[in-house]
Amino acid sequence: MEGLRANLDFIDEQREKAKVRMAAYQQRVAKYYNNRVRSRYFYPGELVLRKAQFNHHERSNKLSPNWDSPYRVHEVVKEGTYKLEDLGGKHIPRSWNAEHLRKYYQ
Repeated sequence: MEGLRANLDFIDEQREKAKVRMAAYQQRVAKYYNNRVRSRYFYPGELVLRKAQFNHHERSNKLSPNWDSPYRVHEVVKEGTYKLEDLGGKHIPRSWNAEHLRKYYQ
């Protein structure tokens, strides 16, 4: 009976050590990833492309374009969030995250 209790205490100890190691590993992985992430900055007046998967009006298939035609950055709402307008000056109704935008090179 004493041996079983000692084993149970030992198992709990091992679990705690494993949790601590797992947390340390996750912190190292997150730090490694965050050091390599590059932010995208756009300025008002710059031309950008928008991901096409968010345009639900058109039917998409395998050969559909991945990016929509160029838009102009109208306003920077906050870091990484932008209001867009088409080249004719018509405002796009919602704001867009930089993750879904890409710079347009002419």
